[in-house]
Amino acid sequence: MTLTPRHSDLAIASPVLSDADFDALASLLHRRTGIKLAPSKRPLVISRLSKRLRALGLSEFGDYRRLVEKETDGAEFTNMVSSLTTNVTKFFRENQHFVDLSKLIKSDLATRAKRGTKVRIWSAGCSTGEEPYSLATTVLSSFPDAASYDFKILATDIDPKVVAKAQAGHYPEQAVKQAGSQELRTYFDPAPNEEMSASRSLRQLITFRILNLLEPWPMKGTFDVIMCRNVVIYFDEDTQERLFCRFAALLPPGGRFYIGHSERLTKRAQHYFDADGVTSFVRNNTPIDA
Repeated sequence: MTLTPRHSDLAIASPVLSDADFDALASLLHRRTGIKLAPSKRPLVISRLSKRLRALGLSEFGDYRRLVEKETDGAEFTNMVSSLTTNVTKFFRENQHFVDLSKLIKSDLATRAKRGTKVRIWSAGCSTGEEPYSLATTVLSSFPDAASYDFKILATDIDPKVVAKAQAGHYPEQAVKQAGSQELRTYFDPAPNEEMSASRSLRQLITFRILNLLEPWPMKGTFDVIMCRNVVIYFDEDTQERLFCRFAALLPPGGRFYIGHSERLTKRAQHYFDADGVTSFVRNNTPIDA
């Protein structure tokens, strides 16, 4: 998830966004999602949300602000989040994590699954699905019988639109081929319009859900592996720290935690993890502070 302008964002003249309306929208976004809109993102906000104003028949940002603030179902707020976030991802992005996971599956997780222990992996901030399908491919390549055991992947994102796209599992043929993974191509089937579709063997491992990371999490059990990559970079440090500590609470000692290449654990969160590479961590035995 990134906040970068698209070329088409700059093509049409836009309404004026006052300081008060920008601050109010930025505050609302931060309060509900943790995403921090710096003043430098003001042109992006204008260009992206102007499209929403046109779609709603509104001429002023003040009217849009009041609509989002007063709505009871959160529908337009969801559209606002979708408009302001661009989901930049690809299959096997930061491939070292998948190499590491493959070793973990072969050395530990497959054995535990065969003994009847449930194995759980969480893709937190799954975007349009490339990450969880890469995870599922890694699982099946390392442990072909995984579907016969209690071995599951949870994939979540705040944006219903990208979750729907991920669940559909259709991608340009070139995107699948450019991943450079023969295993990935094995688990994708040809589809119309020069697309490829995730196979049933991949889909049966993954459950997709909409989830705002700042809100209560419905999961009751722990996870053996959590990936939250290139997500918290858009949060302030306090929000990052709260999330890292919440992730730590869902990982048993020995559980794996992966973050993005430009992200670093906060000071308090470092107490709960031992580094195993720059962005790979192992949960240690330190109890979570109250």
